[in-house]
Amino acid sequence: MAGWPGISDVDDRRLAEALRRGDTGALTEVYDTYAPHLYEYCHGLLRDQAEAAGALRDSLIAAQEHIGKLREPERFRSWLYAIVRSACLRRRDDPERPATRQEAPELEEPALSEQDRAKLEEQRLLAHSALAGLTGKQREAIDLSVRHELDAEDIAGIFAITTPQANKLLGDARADLTKSLAAAIIARTGHDDCPSVAALVDTWPLNPEVCRKLVRHIEACPTCGERRSRRVSMNRLLQVLPVAALPADLRLDIITVATAPDRNETRMTIARRAEPFDSRGWPTPPEQVRPVTPPRRNPPVRLWPALTAAACVLLIIGGVMLFLPGSGGKEETSNGQAQAAVPSDSVSIEPSADASDLPLPTDGATATPSKTVSASPSTSKSAKPTPSTSRPRPPATQPRPVTPGRLVVSGCRMSSGDRTCVITVSASGGPVSWRVTGTSGNISASGGGTLAAGQSSGVQVTRGSCGLLQTGGSGSVSFSPNGSAGVSWRC
Repeated sequence: MAGWPGISDVDDRRLAEALRRGDTGALTEVYDTYAPHLYEYCHGLLRDQAEAAGALRDSLIAAQEHIGKLREPERFRSWLYAIVRSACLRRRDDPERPATRQEAPELEEPALSEQDRAKLEEQRLLAHSALAGLTGKQREAIDLSVRHELDAEDIAGIFAITTPQANKLLGDARADLTKSLAAAIIARTGHDDCPSVAALVDTWPLNPEVCRKLVRHIEACPTCGERRSRRVSMNRLLQVLPVAALPADLRLDIITVATAPDRNETRMTIARRAEPFDSRGWPTPPEQVRPVTPPRRNPPVRLWPALTAAACVLLIIGGVMLFLPGSGGKEETSNGQAQAAVPSDSVSIEPSADASDLPLPTDGATATPSKTVSASPSTSKSAKPTPSTSRPRPPATQPRPVTPGRLVVSGCRMSSGDRTCVITVSASGGPVSWRVTGTSGNISASGGGTLAAGQSSGVQVTRGSCGLLQTGGSGSVSFSPNGSAGVSWRC
């Protein structure tokens, strides 16, 4: 695979500044310069031509929307790779991602003879066998270093690690690849020299488990240890791997989404999906984004001993007051009968601080305050009336009934290559508790919650795979308490 002929840090800075200024044709030049290599990187992570095209489209749109955040325009190229990697990982880890894959056709090579073609295929199988001994991150780092010609500082930015960590990752990857390559060569040529190799190797190319077993065997076997000194250029070996061809219509699709006035909502959705970015303007990889933890509603465990002790003290005080004279536990009436004392006022229960925990009131329903009952006056003649010094408490005010609002939903549309769009749900005229109740068509969606008056939220809709001859489709998402939103897409 060709590297980056003619592309320098000066070119990176120039293209970054042109994109930042919003120059006409800036995104087109960025696409023509970087897209072939970025698409190959996407395809290597996703192994599907449509998914790779969608990830590259989203990445270049996100780059256009977030270019103002980049503080190092001379590192524009590796910044693009970082955005691309995040977009690919989000798609790869999507639980609703289709299981079927359709890999992109290979970039056409010059005409080869049958003998040269067979030799090329053998070299590719050897390369795949050697790469089988590496971890996924090691393979990715080697690919970025060898075939995309990025240095350790670039790889550090792409993986969101430090440059020393990137150097260590590359060093370990090269060392492990050397061992795996030696194991692959011995597996292909050493059956007659070592019976253990013949027993271990039963498939070609090697799978990861067999490759690792061979590496351990070679380190302990004197016969195989002597043969592992044979050297093959790793760079030359990896350059024989196939390169995915760019889809012919991808350029027009990206430019259309980036410039069409009626695609502004799509651009905003893509830009939000690419967030968050750090203080230097680099995207945070999905594996490093911490999920938002909802606030705890229960008191911490360490408060329970204090709360238990306080409750015990209150019980003891209440028991003592019950038996003290005049304590209000019981009061003698004029006829000598005991009458239970009535509290001087009712106790109201405060609602939870979070209104989402409470059911919305129905029409005409109001809270009924408890009535205050006064104690019966004493009829004893010997007791002198004692004027009361306590002021009567004002009557409790009734809470105003909350009027439920109306749910307003708006549909969405997916453009060619896009697998998702976002339906907007809003509360009008009051709070609304809502949820998705169903879908129709080849789509899926879920969600729910409570919206305050005027508040909005989004529901992500994902479509299934398109048929071979299918050009588009439509469906709908139903909501409770009311509403249905239409969804359409282009394949």
